[in-house]
Amino acid sequence: MSNFAFGTYRISDYNPQHIQALRDAISSGISMIDTSSNYMDGGAERAIALAFREFLAENGDESVKDAVEIVSKVGYIQGSNMDRHKESPFEEVVEFSPDCFHSISASFIKDQLTESLKRLELSRLDCYLLHNPEYYLLDAIKKGIDKDEMLDEMYRRIYRAFVALELEVKNGRILSYGISSNSFSKSKKSDEFLPYEDLITLAIRASEEAKNETHGFTTVQLPINILELEGLKCARWAKENGLRVLANRPLNAEYNGKMYRLADYDESKEYYHHLNELLDICDNEQLKPLYNLFDGLEASKHKFGWIGDYDAFFFAQIIPHMRTSLQSLDDESRELLVNSIDMFFVEYKKMVLHECAKNTREELKEFFKNDDIVMQNVALEFLMSQEDIDYILVGMRKPSYVLEVLTLKD
Repeated sequence: MSNFAFGTYRISDYNPQHIQALRDAISSGISMIDTSSNYMDGGAERAIALAFREFLAENGDESVKDAVEIVSKVGYIQGSNMDRHKESPFEEVVEFSPDCFHSISASFIKDQLTESLKRLELSRLDCYLLHNPEYYLLDAIKKGIDKDEMLDEMYRRIYRAFVALELEVKNGRILSYGISSNSFSKSKKSDEFLPYEDLITLAIRASEEAKNETHGFTTVQLPINILELEGLKCARWAKENGLRVLANRPLNAEYNGKMYRLADYDESKEYYHHLNELLDICDNEQLKPLYNLFDGLEASKHKFGWIGDYDAFFFAQIIPHMRTSLQSLDDESRELLVNSIDMFFVEYKKMVLHECAKNTREELKEFFKNDDIVMQNVALEFLMSQEDIDYILVGMRKPSYVLEVLTLKD
């Protein structure tokens, strides 16, 4: 049966609830925490260090740090790394989009490992993964590069990265390494598929170049969930070759060209109170644009395909609209209104989640037939039953999520 690991995507060192969730997971015996240098621009790694620091200050049990494996990743050039790149360019950079560059060059790996160890307050990392190296493939596809040519270059880049990682094993800064790739879960017919059958051969060659007795390639991480099963082929290959498998995205699934959040959410009990309060405040000529916004959101709360659609709409449309509408107010009035708006959007997102969950249940009723069992439990229990999966990475940003997930294991 698979174990659960604490996934730290969107975990911040500035959020006390996130720190408490990490502490609860540590005290509950969680054996792996998965993170990455680009998660919250390093904030997730700092949060892990802070959680351990607080836990040790309270409990004094130093052995707990040895009992929890920390897995981090390297590859993305975003945020502060992007600023550094503009000042002093990194090597072999794939400029995939204006805000997302990528590299798995030896020099970048060395630099990022140093930074991650500082943030994590560690001298050694248990496992270090190349984070979605297929960005080179995705960029090459856009440029129309011949398939054999781009695969040869992809393998060359991975091999050089493996040599760098073998040297880090030799130097004692990591115990092992691997690859986290969304492309492991693609169909072999897809141009985006990253072939994995030759990775162990590359690792053996890399260990020989680094003069290590055995290779340190131990881990693959990839999306697998109840709707996306292609990755089980990679998982089966990995287990047959002595590798361990970390399944990510267990509750965010793509199916028939649409994204779904595989979880049930309760309807907000406070939503209509905050909505009516805002509509009363904004029922005047000056704030009419805001009145129309909130009235329109109420009518549209059931129309979002999944929560990611809402998040994108919120930052791209709602925030700019509100910023413009609030400019005409004096500072005191603006502050009071912003507080009411903040409380409204907390409850509004709960309503969107609830409506999305209802739609998901209806559209995927063949997978979630029992209304008495929440979707997240069905999805996680399915993964727990897969013998080729060692760890299931679950985002646990609240202490209640930690309790809910770990209760399944019991």
